[in-house]
Amino acid sequence: MSLEEFAPPKYAQIVQAIKRKIDDGTYPPGSLLPSETQLVREFNVSRPTVVRALQVLQLRGFIEREHGKGSYVKAVSAIPEEGSRPSRAALDRVEADEKGTVVEARETAAPAVVADLLGVPAASVVVMRRVLFSDGERPSDLVTLWSLLDVAKGTGLGGSEPLATGVRHHVQSVKGLRLVNVVERLGARHPESSEAELLGLDESAAVISVTANVFDSTARPVLVVDLVMPGELHELEDAYAL
Repeated sequence: MSLEEFAPPKYAQIVQAIKRKIDDGTYPPGSLLPSETQLVREFNVSRPTVVRALQVLQLRGFIEREHGKGSYVKAVSAIPEEGSRPSRAALDRVEADEKGTVVEARETAAPAVVADLLGVPAASVVVMRRVLFSDGERPSDLVTLWSLLDVAKGTGLGGSEPLATGVRHHVQSVKGLRLVNVVERLGARHPESSEAELLGLDESAAVISVTANVFDSTARPVLVVDLVMPGELHELEDAYAL
């Protein structure tokens, strides 16, 4: 086998290159990364490859992406205390910018596990929003958001159009609701039939599953986030002090 066969995929090489520049101070905290067009030229790759690399950096907590502005390096310590937080990244993703397709958005009876996490009676009516994201080449992850009715009222959470800001910013700007705490659970499993169809996976494939309970400033559970990611496209990383 040639050495090329062992090389990481191009998007992973871009992730590594940008991470090195963040670590050595070339891109200091708060600085704006080169645009997607500039990165396409720098690494001689397609735009979808660059987009996938930026998505990975965002999921790992190294950058923030702002609608219409670009990607910024986050202020992180030498030993990150928060590590990778997939559900927070999902709450901050801009559907309109990141090839998000709203699969469905409607009022529905909450599944038992969702009702329990939201602290409401079984089968209570909630707003469900399901968005499929793509890296430009294939589906990359599926985000399902479950919201209390009073939280979703007046927002775009129940609408079919992609949001122009992240969910966290959207509910704060429209409702004045601050999302301040998350309890996150990670696991690995096979996809459900609908998930496999949307993600283009075989039902025997492995997916990373993240379920998050989101609380407001009064400690009330207001949202549940369900994030499903193909195992072959994602890895999760954490770092912490002992």
